[in-house]
Amino acid sequence: MFEHRDGEKPKQEEFWVEKRQLPAVKAGTFYRKLDETLREMEFAEKVRDLCRSSYKKASSGGRPGIDPAVYFKMLMIGFFENLPSERAIASRCEDSLSLRAFLGYDLTESTPDHSSLSVIRTRLGVEVYQSALEIVLTGLYEHGLLKGRDLGIDSSIIEANASLRELQHRNTEESYWEYVKKLAAEAGIDPDDTKAVRRFDKKRKGRKTSNEDWVNPHDPDAKVGRTKDGACDMVYQPEHLTDLETGAIIRAEVRTGDSGDSEELSDRVLEGCRTLAGVCEDPKQEKVGRSLTTDEGYFSAEEVCALQSEGIRTVMGDPHESRRNKDKQCKVTRQTLNKAKRAVKSKSGKALLRKRGEHLERSFAHVLDHGGLRRATLRGKENLTKRQIAAAMTYDLSLLMRKIFGFGTPKQWAAQSVSALISLADRLVRLFDGLLSSPLRSDSNGRCSDNLLTISRRSWIIPEIRRSSTGC
Repeated sequence: MFEHRDGEKPKQEEFWVEKRQLPAVKAGTFYRKLDETLREMEFAEKVRDLCRSSYKKASSGGRPGIDPAVYFKMLMIGFFENLPSERAIASRCEDSLSLRAFLGYDLTESTPDHSSLSVIRTRLGVEVYQSALEIVLTGLYEHGLLKGRDLGIDSSIIEANASLRELQHRNTEESYWEYVKKLAAEAGIDPDDTKAVRRFDKKRKGRKTSNEDWVNPHDPDAKVGRTKDGACDMVYQPEHLTDLETGAIIRAEVRTGDSGDSEELSDRVLEGCRTLAGVCEDPKQEKVGRSLTTDEGYFSAEEVCALQSEGIRTVMGDPHESRRNKDKQCKVTRQTLNKAKRAVKSKSGKALLRKRGEHLERSFAHVLDHGGLRRATLRGKENLTKRQIAAAMTYDLSLLMRKIFGFGTPKQWAAQSVSALISLADRLVRLFDGLLSSPLRSDSNGRCSDNLLTISRRSWIIPEIRRSSTGC
C-alpha cells in the first residue's frame, strides 16, 4: 500500500462488478445499416462456406478459429476508418463499443488481435478474397448497380514498406549505402558525414538505380520508382478494372512497380469479363465487356489486336501514332490501329474517356487516400493484392449502401445528419420570421399588446437560432 502525496490512503473499491452495470454495447447507425446490408446478401454464410476448407474440424482439438466473417468485417472497418495496418485495425476494434457490437463481441470478450489477422490472411488464398468480392458484386447487380458493358482500367502508385537504404546489389550483395559512401570517399568527401554523402548521391553524374542490379532483401517484390509526388522510392502499382457506368470495381490487383501497363493486358481484361459473366449470369459474355477505355500508357498494338479479336472495342490513344511507318505494317495491324483511332475520336469514345477520369480516379482516391492504403504496411505482392481486393470489396459495398440508404461511408452519414439538422434550423428560422412579420393585435385602448411575439422580436432568439444553425 502506498500513500498519496496529500497523505490520504486509497480506498478499496468493490472487487466484483455486475455485468448489467457495464456500459451497453450498441453499434452506431452507420454500422447497423452496414450489418443490415451484409445480412441481406447473406455475406457471412457465404464467406464461411468459402473458407470452410481452410479451417480444421472442431473435433481436431485446439482453440476454435476466428469467424472469417469477423475477419472480413474488420477489413471493412480498416477501409471506413482509414486504418493502414492490421495492428491499427485490431486496436480500434478493441477500444470501440460500437465496433464491438458490429463484430458481435460483448464487452467482456476479447476481439481478434493483429497476429490473428496475419494468420488468417496467410491462410486464405487470393481466390477466396476474389470470391468475397463477387458476393458483393452480385448484390450490386441485383440492385442495378452493375452493368459490365463499358469497362475502364487504370493503375496508381503506393509506397512499399521498404527502404532505399536497404538495397543490395544482386551479384555482390553490397548495400547501396556502402556503395555510395565508397564513391563519396573517392570524390574526396568524408564518408561519415551523412548529409554530405546524401547531397553527393543526389547530384552525382551517372546516378542510376536499376531494378535489374539492385533489390531490397526484405521485400523483393518492391521496385524502385516514382511516387505520386515525384520522389524516388520503393513502390508498387495497384490496378483497378472498373464498370464505367456505375463505378463498381470488378477486379483489383497489385503489380510490381516496374511492370508495364500493357503487359498481358488482354489476359487481365478477359479475366475480369469472365468474373462479370458469372455475376451477371451471362455465360456467353454477350452483354458484358463491350468496350475497354484507358489512357495512352496501356496502348500496345499486339494487345489492342488481341482485345479487338475478342469483340472488345478499345478506346485508348496511341502515343506513337506520328512515328509509326504505315508502309511496314501488315493489313491486320493497320486495320486495328485505324479502328482504335476512330474509337478515340468518336463522340461516344470521348464520353467514355470522361467517365474513365471520373470513376477510376474516384476509386483510387477512396481506396488509397481515404482507405489507408497509399502507404503499404504489408510486404509482398500477394499480401498487398489480398488487402487491395478487400478494399475494393468494401468500396463496392459503399456504393450499394449509398443507393439504399443515401450514404456509403461514416463521414457521409455524419454530413447527412448535420445537413438535416441545418435544414430543420432553417425551417424554424423561417417559421419565426413569418410569425414575427405578422401585424400585432391591439387592446381595447388601441395600444399594441406587448405579447410574446414583440418580446421575441426585440430579444436575441432569432439571431441565436441562426448562429446555432450555421454552427452545426
